[in-house]
Amino acid sequence: MTQEQADWFAGAFAQLVANVDKAILGKEHTIRLVVAAMLSGGHVLLEDVPGTGKTVLAKALANTVEGTQSRIQFTPDLLPSDVTGVTIYDQSTGRFEFHPGPIFASVVLADEINRASPKTQSALLEVMEEGVVTVDGVGHPVGAPFLVIATQNPVEQSGTYSLPEAQLDRFLIKTSLGYPDHATTVDLLLDSSNRSRASGVRPIIAADSVTTLAQLASEVHADASVMGYLSEIVTATRDDRDSALGVSIRGALALARAAKTWAIAAGRSYVTPDDIRELAQPVLAHRIIVDAESEFAGVTAAEIVARAVAAATPPAYRAA
Repeated sequence: MTQEQADWFAGAFAQLVANVDKAILGKEHTIRLVVAAMLSGGHVLLEDVPGTGKTVLAKALANTVEGTQSRIQFTPDLLPSDVTGVTIYDQSTGRFEFHPGPIFASVVLADEINRASPKTQSALLEVMEEGVVTVDGVGHPVGAPFLVIATQNPVEQSGTYSLPEAQLDRFLIKTSLGYPDHATTVDLLLDSSNRSRASGVRPIIAADSVTTLAQLASEVHADASVMGYLSEIVTATRDDRDSALGVSIRGALALARAAKTWAIAAGRSYVTPDDIRELAQPVLAHRIIVDAESEFAGVTAAEIVARAVAAATPPAYRAA
């Protein structure tokens, strides 16, 4: 990893963020998190109240990538085969043929994912982890890059199903947008006639280039002392008095991958403890199950992550 490569990556990352920012104003940090997840080979869960732009952000990122796109509107009557595809008998050839579902795309928008039944949600487990859909005992690769951007609302819970822990663990990052500030709100109101802001976002990166950037990010140097710091944080989430289930090793690996991307997006060829601290909450919090009594008392997963970060001792910087 050379400094020239790091600078080139940082420039490309900034262009991607700026392109998505055309549709979502005033949310640069959230956009950076989502783009970082895409370039880390992970998936994104956007959770926020209705009307804050979750679907617009997902569409804008999908439009930024010049690859195949699909949108799945999750509903209670959606079947697993409606997502993955189905094998159909062809009388003309006398053979069964596989007809791929909408999951076979470079960027998949899973809108209101918590409205589907657990059976349909489970259809995503294998493909999100391994990039393969198995139908009738035959595996079908979805190709690379492959990114699932799912949205869900924390309110309007009537007729919804909570995402199982195993599926939450497969999302690299969980984040939210929140309401815009006053100045951004005024800008949006002045442009209220624009009903489809995401449609104005044009592709600026080929699907193959996403894979190239992801490969470059994976080559960022991570010192053993920094990874030890990460391990301390993960272990602290498991040992916390209010934690019923801490972060898994999958979550630790996800944070390590995301930290490398975050570092090179800042123009560095190495990971620092600050990268770990900045990403700890969006990468780890949704993987923690808070003890029932503690949750009733108001303890949140974000608080457990904050305590874990505070308890861990970061390695000291060494002058060159």
